[in-house]
Amino acid sequence: MFFRRVQSAAPAGDLSLIVGLGNIGRQYDHTRHNVGFDVVDGLARRANVRFRKGRFKAEEADIIIDGRRILLLKPTTLMNLSGEAVVAAARYYKVPPARILVVCDDVNLPLGRLRIRAQGSDGGHNGLWSLIHRLGTQEFPRLRIGVGAKPEEMDMADYVLSRFTSAERTTIADAVERAMDAAESWVREGTEAAMNRWNAAGK
Repeated sequence: MFFRRVQSAAPAGDLSLIVGLGNIGRQYDHTRHNVGFDVVDGLARRANVRFRKGRFKAEEADIIIDGRRILLLKPTTLMNLSGEAVVAAARYYKVPPARILVVCDDVNLPLGRLRIRAQGSDGGHNGLWSLIHRLGTQEFPRLRIGVGAKPEEMDMADYVLSRFTSAERTTIADAVERAMDAAESWVREGTEAAMNRWNAAGK
């Protein structure tokens, strides 16, 4: 476990991390691959705080949900190296994988569908692959947001880096709002209760 290599850390109590996956840069704003960023941006707006440049190759924002400290994290490494930022923050604050919620897109879910899992494989998602590789475990919760299936004639990289069509925008905007609610539910109720509530709601 990577936590054995911790040499010093700031006291964090029961601090949890909510990590949005995406790519930094205006060219990537509001693309399918950046819905994780959209969710944590929304959580920061709800708390009336702004992201700042952090020490962990990420932008950070601190919020409180029901008296609990939450660190919002947006890795600035680009998607494929997201695990670098998450592991650095988790080491510093001594946050175990079970208290790291990762929010990301999923091309295997219908547009707007939410799915929370306590653990699992990367499912072909490079950001999740990086986290699993760097954390050394698949056992961390993740909140996936469906961005719809790739058209057969389109390259996967081009698809996930594309923006939503005008017909899709209302659906994905609603999904981002619900994902924000689901993330807050995860903090308040825990992973299993959040799964029962939000996974069932999408069926």
